Amino acid sequence: MCCLFGLIDYNNTLSVRQKERILKVLSKECEARGTDATGIAYKTGNEMIIYKKPLPAHKMRFKLKGNPSVIMGHTRMTTQGSEKNNINNHPFYSEKLGFALAHNGVLYNDVTLRKTEKIPVPKIETDSYIAVQLIEKKKALNFETIKYMAEKVEGSFCFTILNKNNELFIVKGDNPMCIAHFKGFYVYASTEAILTKALKKLGLKNYKE
Repeated sequence: MCCLFGLIDYNNTLSVRQKERILKVLSKECEARGTDATGIAYKTGNEMIIYKKPLPAHKMRFKLKGNPSVIMGHTRMTTQGSEKNNINNHPFYSEKLGFALAHNGVLYNDVTLRKTEKIPVPKIETDSYIAVQLIEKKKALNFETIKYMAEKVEGSFCFTILNKNNELFIVKGDNPMCIAHFKGFYVYASTEAILTKALKKLGLKNYKE
């Protein structure tokens, strides 16, 4: 049981300080689903920034570089691969295709897939990383390759994927996802209860067009 969280500032509505506060409050509420590690990913200029540590969210300090419009995050409850080895923590980065990926859930067939799909065993021990490898095998990140990955994995999942064009994909399987829309931006978290608590602390009320 882990938690996904993040924001999409599609209309440049929020300041950097506002985004950092949202991340701080939101990630702390996400500790309800995992305290072993915390991480975020975002694009600034041409660089994909991934900041993660084997720490609970309340011990993290989110200082953003630039003013990113899309930020995806993850709080982890370890199921496979020690969180003390930081490469096992989310989000993961694809060096080959330049995207970041985070996963809420448990995948059961990662070992089998590496055999049947002829995918090498990586240094990363987390079951979730097979999702990155399956997409890399297709040599592109798009709807078709994401569909291929989602149909290959077995288990519970909700994925968030941030590409090099600063586009965020949410791939929902059995695991939950809740999104709140405000004037100019979205905020999301894995469960409605977590998101509601965070928004109340932030003083944000849903904007309806």
